[in-house]
Amino acid sequence: MRLPRGRHTPLENVSVVWGRAELQPVDSYHVALAKALAKPSVAAELCLPLVSPGGIAVLWVGPSADQDPVEAVARRLGGALEPGPDGILVLRKSRPTPPGFPRRPGMAKKRPLA
Repeated sequence: MRLPRGRHTPLENVSVVWGRAELQPVDSYHVALAKALAKPSVAAELCLPLVSPGGIAVLWVGPSADQDPVEAVARRLGGALEPGPDGILVLRKSRPTPPGFPRRPGMAKKRPLA
């Protein structure tokens, strides 16, 4: 379900999308943002398929998050971990989402990739 543009956000050119990440269009958005969504590697699996090549997924994870599993998931989904501020992981999407992703709703949390 897409909220009306500009009605719930003071930012121009921003759309807020509400709904399961696994059910949203793949490779469609420039930016995906996650805060307190899931374990960082699961959040990466849920957000990165939403982003088109050249876009970014931004994960607000806290300074103690383990980056290695997130980096492994990003590589598998066509992205790479880029430098970012402490507690923020920035994943740059470089190629389209591979076939088979996103997985069925709930699978990323039930059977994480990393």
